Amino acid sequence: MSEEANAAGWDAIERAMSKIYGDQEPKHYGTLIPYMLGGRDPLDGISAYKAERPYPHWHFVTFGFSELYDKESDDPERSGYGFELTFRLARGEAEEEPPAWAMNLLQNMGRYVFKSGNVFRNGDYLDANGPICLGSDTKLTALAFVRDPELPALDTPNGQVEFLQMVGITGCELEAMQTWNTLGMLNVCEEHMPNYITDLSRDSFMRVPAVAEAVQRGMERDGSSTGFLYVDQLGWEPAKRRLLGKTPAALRLGAKQAGIVGKLLAGRILKGKSLSMTGPDVRVVFEPGEKPGFEQGQNEVRIKLDEASATELSRKLQPKEGVIELSDFKGMVVQIVKTY
Repeated sequence: MSEEANAAGWDAIERAMSKIYGDQEPKHYGTLIPYMLGGRDPLDGISAYKAERPYPHWHFVTFGFSELYDKESDDPERSGYGFELTFRLARGEAEEEPPAWAMNLLQNMGRYVFKSGNVFRNGDYLDANGPICLGSDTKLTALAFVRDPELPALDTPNGQVEFLQMVGITGCELEAMQTWNTLGMLNVCEEHMPNYITDLSRDSFMRVPAVAEAVQRGMERDGSSTGFLYVDQLGWEPAKRRLLGKTPAALRLGAKQAGIVGKLLAGRILKGKSLSMTGPDVRVVFEPGEKPGFEQGQNEVRIKLDEASATELSRKLQPKEGVIELSDFKGMVVQIVKTY
């Protein structure tokens, strides 16, 4: 097989970019030591194109989430993980080189996917737990994922590839996406963020009255689309018999995520939807029910909440260390522990 045929997936991505940028030669950054040979960077390369519309920005595209060379996976419909990431970053007019931090961020996304096996999809979000550009004072501390507005899904000899654009968002925008939905929030913000270009210097769009009002209406109308949440500080302690009685079962939750879980419960249970949380050792599912109660199995706990108990727990879940007892919920407490 010829070398050109072996790079069929790579060539298909470059052809897709050339439909936007013509003969422009991008800034390309490859990987010296392949990941499979012990290198740190899982992506084979990242290209950065100079875009001028709607205003100057870098348009990054990754090479490596999909199958760039020979077909290796058993899925004939999808190439590799089925997507490549793009990222649009505001650019100064005199800026000639794309910032290294942006490429490090994309490689970090590669490390996350390659190590965890979790793939990104249209409408996903990710809390970065700090500035997306380390060492900066940007308010962008999370990421959202949406289909790139200029790059439709691509059919390659190795299967289909979707282009997912990574978008920098603030903490309160992330909260709006969690308690409503990502695509609705991004759609509301598009007037202020054309083509979803990330600008490190911007303020939160939740400070724009029209955006905040639209989010509130959406939450009240639709509830939350977040049905699954990974919580690294999540635990379950079964009830124990003591000499002088019985200690209740305890759901343990980290303070950092207690507040958002409370808001998600209001947007899920009160709309007749369940909320699933997965931690290192246990899966906890909140679901609507006529009577409060819980069932525990191997590595899974199912907690039923009626409207009254869901409302009470939603109100009491705050990012503060302590123990929460519910009025009509016997045999279980919620323990909020410090997040470091």
